[in-house]
Amino acid sequence: MFRHGSRYLSRASTMRLGRPFSTVLPAEASADSNFVEAWRKAIPNIEPPRTPSAFMATRPTTPSSIPSKLTVNFVLPYSSELSGKEADMVIFPATTGQMGVLPGHVATIAELKPGLLSVHEGNDVSKYFVSGGFAFVHANSFADIIAVEAVPLDRIDPNLVQKGLTDFTQKLNTASTDVEKAEAQIGVDVHSALNAALTG
Repeated sequence: MFRHGSRYLSRASTMRLGRPFSTVLPAEASADSNFVEAWRKAIPNIEPPRTPSAFMATRPTTPSSIPSKLTVNFVLPYSSELSGKEADMVIFPATTGQMGVLPGHVATIAELKPGLLSVHEGNDVSKYFVSGGFAFVHANSFADIIAVEAVPLDRIDPNLVQKGLTDFTQKLNTASTDVEKAEAQIGVDVHSALNAALTG
């Protein structure tokens, strides 16, 4: 059963370990030459369609020195809240805890939980409540934040948050089925996060 194991282990040790990080790869968009060649052989009279990589903008190269600003893109499924905004720092609610990102931060992917997202530019701080999503921090000092729902913090009514927290806590205490308990627990968690964001 294991007679070929030593061969695989020796081959694995001589192979290059892993792929290079995306920040090491060239920034130029490369055409899918194998696809285009196969297309031209099969259907020479029709121009080949563009592949998904052809629609992607080229990624900026990683600078040799740390930039003074972080470029933040903050998008929702239905709108773009911030596009190419230069900031000093961004803090977002990751599932592992609050995460602060400065220019030159190491490349990271983080899942977002309900909480406060703040974008700092000098003395100006833009605050949003996000329901969840993902944050992608790139080595070239770009941060892409994708949220399911978000609302500026100043548009949230503290009285409605308190009422919602009370209602969902009561529903959680009186829930009889697992589904009712799960729905009530989600409501309590989100309203608790909203309350914490408002009280600061």
